[in-house]
Amino acid sequence: MNKNFSFYLFVSICLFLINACAEEKQISEEILSIDANVSIERFDKAFNNLNNQSLDSLQGEYPFLFPIKYSQEFWIKKSKDTLQQEIIKEISKAHPNTNSIKSELELLYKHLKFYYPNITVPKIVTLISEVDYQNRIVLRKNLLLIALDCYLGKDHHFYTDISKYISDDFEPQQIIVDIANEYAKKIIPKADNRSFMSQMIMYGKRLYILHQLLPKKSSSEIFSYTDEELIWNKTNEHMIWRFFIEKELLYSTDRNLLPRFLYPAPFSKFYMSYDNQSPDRVGQFIGYQIVNAFMQNNNVSLHELKDLKSEIIFKKSQYKPKK
Repeated sequence: MNKNFSFYLFVSICLFLINACAEEKQISEEILSIDANVSIERFDKAFNNLNNQSLDSLQGEYPFLFPIKYSQEFWIKKSKDTLQQEIIKEISKAHPNTNSIKSELELLYKHLKFYYPNITVPKIVTLISEVDYQNRIVLRKNLLLIALDCYLGKDHHFYTDISKYISDDFEPQQIIVDIANEYAKKIIPKADNRSFMSQMIMYGKRLYILHQLLPKKSSSEIFSYTDEELIWNKTNEHMIWRFFIEKELLYSTDRNLLPRFLYPAPFSKFYMSYDNQSPDRVGQFIGYQIVNAFMQNNNVSLHELKDLKSEIIFKKSQYKPKK
């Protein structure tokens, strides 16, 4: 592993400049001129003010949020529950309004419509999920649900019993990244085969799409890394790649590689002394680097990228991380 301090400092400075440039990146007038009117419906607030008179109306407007197996008395009681009241109080502190979310969503949908014209702005509803973080963003064809209680800040006391590598993503600014990622997963729903390489490139495609859809977001935010984690990956990119090559992992179909290198975790599992220093999901990072190299070396549109086989992307990427 390269521990040369001057190189580490060089990478740190480069990443700082890259992230700064991301925030200053200019968006074309063609994208800005696209119509993308966003309306956010605050079901969380409406449910908090529930009474016998408003319940029928709310059930009629949001039937998908009221399972029929529960009685009206159940919903009235639930809305007045102590935990429910505490959650809505904390949401009001972190999200007194949705102005910033609305602004970011409008920009996201302008980009989505530019690259994927068939995508339309859905019905957007904020709600309380009682910190069901695995479903904090739900995207259906004409519906987007945002669980605001999963975005109160990573150090909120609601998240005390949740693993840190999970709760680190519960920051308000992560909402738009998570929403864009749900679209990326629909655009790139699966890998084209079971190999580790194909899985890496699937994630790489999604991350590349996120960079195009969210030009104002830093690389750290898009990768859901701290700056230090992204620096570790950039500093050790050659080491990670060499490990994958030497262990002959690229064409392996071993499912155990996925939680080791692709899924969220406290760290990546090389089974080496530096494991605890590594970020999780280093395979996703390498997948992005391959896809990014491919897009730089080939005249391919974002729409065309979707259907390209992983083997073609890898071979034509000319990917070779520097030592």
